[in-house]
Amino acid sequence: MVKAIQIGLGHWGFSWTRDVIPKVPNVEMVGYVDSNPDALKNAQTELGIEETLCFTSLEEAVQGRAAQLAICTLRTEAHYPVVKACLELGLSVIVEKPFASTIAQAKELVAMAQERGRVLMVSQNYRFQPAPILAAELIGAQRFGPVNLVSIDFRRHAPTQGYRYWDMPDPLLADMSIHHFDLMRMVLGDEPKRVSCRTWNSPASPFGHNPIGVATLEFEKGTIVSYRGSWMSSGPVTPWSGEWVMDCSEGEIIWSSRDHFMGKSNPDKLWLRALDGTPEAQDMPAIDHTDRVGTLAAVAKVVDTGTVPARFSSGEDNLHSLALVQATILSAARDGEWVEIAEVMA
Repeated sequence: MVKAIQIGLGHWGFSWTRDVIPKVPNVEMVGYVDSNPDALKNAQTELGIEETLCFTSLEEAVQGRAAQLAICTLRTEAHYPVVKACLELGLSVIVEKPFASTIAQAKELVAMAQERGRVLMVSQNYRFQPAPILAAELIGAQRFGPVNLVSIDFRRHAPTQGYRYWDMPDPLLADMSIHHFDLMRMVLGDEPKRVSCRTWNSPASPFGHNPIGVATLEFEKGTIVSYRGSWMSSGPVTPWSGEWVMDCSEGEIIWSSRDHFMGKSNPDKLWLRALDGTPEAQDMPAIDHTDRVGTLAAVAKVVDTGTVPARFSSGEDNLHSLALVQATILSAARDGEWVEIAEVMA
């Protein structure tokens, strides 16, 4: 059993408390932390959290609790200082993406975790779905040979109610595309080399910054990825993972994942189409824990046993996904100029 403290019980943190943590049986909650007493009171009233487990400071929460893991579910700008404080207190950490605001901050957190022998995981929950896992296995086994071109389309129209990111800088790349960029690395088993990106806004858009973009990404093994994303699309809505077509030397791997929203839920899908053949639907692999529950179960297992599973999104691994986001943002600021990932990582 892994003893854990959750830090951050706002809108998204409350969802973790209600929908995620109770579904991981080997996590024992020994504390909840939020600087806002109202957030703690809400958790007590709505979820039955004991008042004796609620604290307004992390330092107070860890006293005498023998906690091993911090579940950091705060706003993005608080990730770096809070994760740093958790590591300094000897806790392993799982934190929402992006786990830091800059590459320098991210590298510092990774180094701290390594120096202290603690686990640092970024909750890249899209990795814990059947279709991308199967796609990664098929690519790794060279089912259709080398990958030549990957085409990804993400289409959504931001809701008129409940959406909170109208004034967020780079709402597509920083908030949404990081999921797709991380999946590219996981599924291809490869690292990006350079990227060219353009973003823009539409005349009728309520966004203060660009919600639409296209990017061309070149990976180390030579694979080119064509990525198109929009928060202002009037076209057919895609699943949250986007729609993927992976063109290989001997056929195509076509898939989509996380097709759920507003009470609707459809399973992951993957088809194989051999050269000159017709698409054939594939059975999805069974997964014990999916999505955010999968990320929490994974980090709890690592903390408990020391065994690191395949495709584990450690802080060190996630540095490359964060760098890819930063590179696309930099390229867009330079009107689509190619940006080397090495420039951003440095």
